[in-house]
Amino acid sequence: MSTTPRVVIIGAGIVGANLADELTARGWNRVTVLDQGPLPLTGGSTSHAPGLVYQTAASKTMTEFAAYTVEKLLSLGSGDSWCFNQVGGLEVATTPERLADLHRKQGWAASWGVPGEVVGPEECARLHPLLDPDQVLGGFHTPTDGLAKASRAVAVLARRAESRGAEFHGSTRVTGISHSGGRVTGVRTDSGEVPADIVVSCAGFWGQVVGDMVGMRVPLLPLAHQYVRTGQVAELVGRNDDRVEAGLPILRHQDQDLYYREHNDCVGIGSYAHRPMPVHISALPEDGNGTTEGTMPSKLPFTEEDFAPSWEQSRLLLPSLRQAKVEAGFNGVMSFTPDGGPLIGESPDVSGFWIAEAVWVTHSAGVARSVAQLLVDGRSEIELHGCNVHRFDEIETTEHHVNETSKQNFVEVYDVRHPLQPKDSPRDLRVSPFHARQKELGAFFLEAHGWERPHWYEANAPLLKELPPEWQPPARDGWSAMYHSPIAAVEAWRTRTAVAMYDMTPLKRIEVSGPGAVAFLERLTTGKMDKSVGAVTYTLALDDAGGIRSDLTVARLARDLFQVGANGNLDLDYFRRQAPSDHSVQIRDITGGTCCVGVWGPLARDLVQPLSHEDFSHESLKFFRCMPAHIAGVPVTAMRLSYVGELGWEIYTSAEYGQKLWDVLWEAGRELGVVAAGRAAFNSLRLEKGYRAWGSDMTTEHNPYEAGVAFAVRPQKGEFIGRDALTGLGNDTVTRRLTCLTIDDGRSVVLGHEPVFLDGRAAGYVTSAAFGHTIGKPIAYAWLPAEATVGTAVDIQYFDRTIRATVTAEPLVDPEMTRIRR
Repeated sequence: MSTTPRVVIIGAGIVGANLADELTARGWNRVTVLDQGPLPLTGGSTSHAPGLVYQTAASKTMTEFAAYTVEKLLSLGSGDSWCFNQVGGLEVATTPERLADLHRKQGWAASWGVPGEVVGPEECARLHPLLDPDQVLGGFHTPTDGLAKASRAVAVLARRAESRGAEFHGSTRVTGISHSGGRVTGVRTDSGEVPADIVVSCAGFWGQVVGDMVGMRVPLLPLAHQYVRTGQVAELVGRNDDRVEAGLPILRHQDQDLYYREHNDCVGIGSYAHRPMPVHISALPEDGNGTTEGTMPSKLPFTEEDFAPSWEQSRLLLPSLRQAKVEAGFNGVMSFTPDGGPLIGESPDVSGFWIAEAVWVTHSAGVARSVAQLLVDGRSEIELHGCNVHRFDEIETTEHHVNETSKQNFVEVYDVRHPLQPKDSPRDLRVSPFHARQKELGAFFLEAHGWERPHWYEANAPLLKELPPEWQPPARDGWSAMYHSPIAAVEAWRTRTAVAMYDMTPLKRIEVSGPGAVAFLERLTTGKMDKSVGAVTYTLALDDAGGIRSDLTVARLARDLFQVGANGNLDLDYFRRQAPSDHSVQIRDITGGTCCVGVWGPLARDLVQPLSHEDFSHESLKFFRCMPAHIAGVPVTAMRLSYVGELGWEIYTSAEYGQKLWDVLWEAGRELGVVAAGRAAFNSLRLEKGYRAWGSDMTTEHNPYEAGVAFAVRPQKGEFIGRDALTGLGNDTVTRRLTCLTIDDGRSVVLGHEPVFLDGRAAGYVTSAAFGHTIGKPIAYAWLPAEATVGTAVDIQYFDRTIRATVTAEPLVDPEMTRIRR
């Protein structure tokens, strides 16, 4: 019988206990769980968690985590030993904006398979008789949400894991992580060393401290969150008993950053309405001794003055509280991250050291299952790119950035947020060499991973008067008009009819070099890499199951030198992990030291050719080829690529030459009508061409045939990661497809994640969407069953209304690819 790895889990809270259960259920029986606090209430966040489990989120992944948590907790106990009380959830709206957002949230629920409906004030009061219906405009009711009994669940999970061979040790303080030769070997404690082949930190808000033991930066911030319990509420007397605790739906009053649950005949109230209160770990007890009620390290003294406004708002919504008073309260410590997501992943430097941090009870079982799958099977069945700790660039993991953004996420945790809404601060962290010129042109910037990215330019506003009638965009509703401008139509028009300059600098660029570079890229990608110098290849990186890990553009600049256009830091992390140990391959992030201008449009050659002695003709530089050149004396690499479907090049140079390159191109293009164009126009144009965006349109949950990118797969080239998993698959075997839709009314713009209905049933969801300026219609891409063929009518739910759309053949513009190959 094979011997399973020795696994040490640090942290015996809801995440660690779930992970021990998931691993032992898969046959890994050499599992040890350590916690500095006494078992079972160790003093971490689990020990004081109020247990609210709301499943619906904008993220499919987070919703699936929560749905599995509900399923698992329901299976752990019932009756007097319940671990999940499925009382349902009710989120109420007191403003029109919130009510609209609840309709949007109900759309997410339909997209991800969670039952729920938006109800009126009277039904809200019937579901939760304590609330005043005159205070609300409606609510979102989700019958399968409820209350987790986290402490009881931990005990049940621990017993089950122990029955399969796991060991739990409380009152054991971890003092270090042993490692040798780049691999973890054990965990040092105040009781001795525990050997380990794998260590997983589920230490919660202590996660930074544990990460530091192997030099791994864990970007989380512990923050205090207020929770109180009232005295007896008359209307609750006799409704519940000590075994059940609650019968009314858990309640969220997000307009005031509050939530509510029953504790028998009392009410528990949680508040995010107060100032952010960072917690310094050094100020907490080093161990978990003394974790009696009110003295555990994760429960800090209550600051009554911070809660006073929330108490008044609570008594407005729930008139029964006007005769009650706050009897007890505490400030509970929780973990927040720069983008609000959990942190899952392996150390880049110490193999075998993993983390699963910043995970709330709501997602605990789902996260634990995915981590167990990563360890045992090598992949999670649920897509994890929004949870991977390595999703952040270096600037985003600095203490200053983590503190500021995590505090802001605390403040905004219940806010109605637009999908394009950027951070207010910090800004201008990363700017391209063209930034000064873009500001002069009135660029409207949005932000991604610290980069300032122009979405349109106010300097183009006067051209709105010159737009031909067929290019005039329709008026938008208030939501889709946010962070958008009709100027995008001008920029798309000039790209299709003249020439435009796009700043492509923020896209991740990775240099792969060395004598092993070709073999390395051949193994990691689906395309043929051993081509002539100057070849550019669009290719995929797959996981072992054939899921799309990323899509990449690989340019061979020299025999042993490649430039890879990637999707983000996850690709860089993956490349570094896969690099051979013989140092035959070097991996370098060159993004910050380089820049890129996309020059695209039918007049692109008229702009560029007079500035260079090199030949930019089609015959000399064909599509998907690159060459070194000089443009007005600036050394560049020109790649014949176009993600907007027009003639042109991605033109790269060193950052030091960036502003000069922009200036000479801009000056030469003035007589041709050149415009600077932003991401809004870019997104419209790329959807008209059917170009996919990894992370939005396709992920590891999809194979190339489903996603419509099988053309990038060359199985005949030989072995590569994921090749075997594609055996037997083809366009005729898929049961779902990424499908192009056009909106029938010609004006309604959706934004993404909306549910799509086929024959009256929720059958899929929108991934990317934009108004197609060239075709004069809104476009949406959606995952739908394969039987939704061209001409099929579908309905998209947009807030509280339905929009009719039609499955349409793609690409919508220039299917013969004549424009791009002039």
